[in-house]
Amino acid sequence: MKANNPLFLILCSFIPAWAAAQVYPGKPVRLIVPFAPGGSTDVIARTIAPWLAQAWGQQVIVDNRPGGNTTIATELVAKAAPDGHTLLMTPAPFTIVPSVMKKLPYDPVKDFEPITLINTTPMGLVVHPGVPAKNVQQLVALAKARPGQINFASSGNGGVPHLSGELLNAMAGVKMVHVPYKGNAPALVDLVGGHVDMAFNGLTSVVPFIRSGRLRVIGVTSIGRTAALPDVPTLDEQGLKGFQSVAWNGLTAPARTPKDVIAKIADSAVHIVKSPELAEQLKRDGSDPVGSSSAEFVAHLRSEVEKWKKVLERAGITAF
Repeated sequence: MKANNPLFLILCSFIPAWAAAQVYPGKPVRLIVPFAPGGSTDVIARTIAPWLAQAWGQQVIVDNRPGGNTTIATELVAKAAPDGHTLLMTPAPFTIVPSVMKKLPYDPVKDFEPITLINTTPMGLVVHPGVPAKNVQQLVALAKARPGQINFASSGNGGVPHLSGELLNAMAGVKMVHVPYKGNAPALVDLVGGHVDMAFNGLTSVVPFIRSGRLRVIGVTSIGRTAALPDVPTLDEQGLKGFQSVAWNGLTAPARTPKDVIAKIADSAVHIVKSPELAEQLKRDGSDPVGSSSAEFVAHLRSEVEKWKKVLERAGITAF
């Protein structure tokens, strides 16, 4: 076929896109984390990044972009080139922020392509050892005896740790004061240092502090007990019937990322998450591996939006 043949020219116009998909990733991949280093989402990102790098033969760089109640990182990915080389480590606030912020610099539905739900992580209700409470009943009694004096830290307004505390306030009829931080790591530093009393925190980041005795765990927020702390009762067991608040992380890409690139990312990520070695590591660290299909992740996102809308209404939190 001659080079000046119109059909030849048309066929050639498809070669760059086809070739790019065949060699994906053709350069290092940025995995954007919407929090400062040290939190549960960051831990999961840094756990899976080397596995993805090995599978793809390219660097996977964890890029922490905290701030804006996760919107800074999320907007960055929404506006990134849709070629699969910029991915969002997507945490639960992705489904909460649209209900607590009136204006977003992105559309959480139209601007993203969900890839897979990586893991779920029960929250641990942890207190500084100086707090004289060893179970939920004692903590609630303490909060009622000292209204407005017991505080709880979180990684920021509108996140799962924050809403877990508000849910406890609503269900127990107490008023513990929320202290937001710019990320999980600084919140943990102040909690371990005794500057704040308690926090709801993903087990992935607090299990080491619990095992070392630097924090005391009051209970876990899943309905069933977790393998990471099998002797720790749930809040549901301790009288807060129906209390459930689970963090999670997934992978999303910018909208319009080619379907074959999405499929390759999904296949790699799901295979890695379900591998016996990594699955065991996640469980040991307090997380439950999932590795869902893209369709299952979409369904999960929809259900999370509805769940947290109800929690926000119950806690009386309005959009700002």
